[in-house]
Amino acid sequence: MSNPATPRFLQPHQAQQRPPTSFEDLLGDALERAFAAGITELAPLVAYLNQTGPLGPNAQAWTEQSFEAEIHKLGA
Repeated sequence: MSNPATPRFLQPHQAQQRPPTSFEDLLGDALERAFAAGITELAPLVAYLNQTGPLGPNAQAWTEQSFEAEIHKLGA
């Protein structure tokens, strides 16, 4: 068991194999704003991204399917 007085360090990028792309940064920022606004369901999240950006792959509007595919690809 660790001592509560011992500082613990979070390494949020410890699993990264490379720096994020500009698109990944923009998408991450948009998702953080959506979650902060209480949006947690897929359909409202896709609507939020279509309203605020960034555009989806190939500069197309997001669909539930394209969002799921992109998140799956990014998580691989």
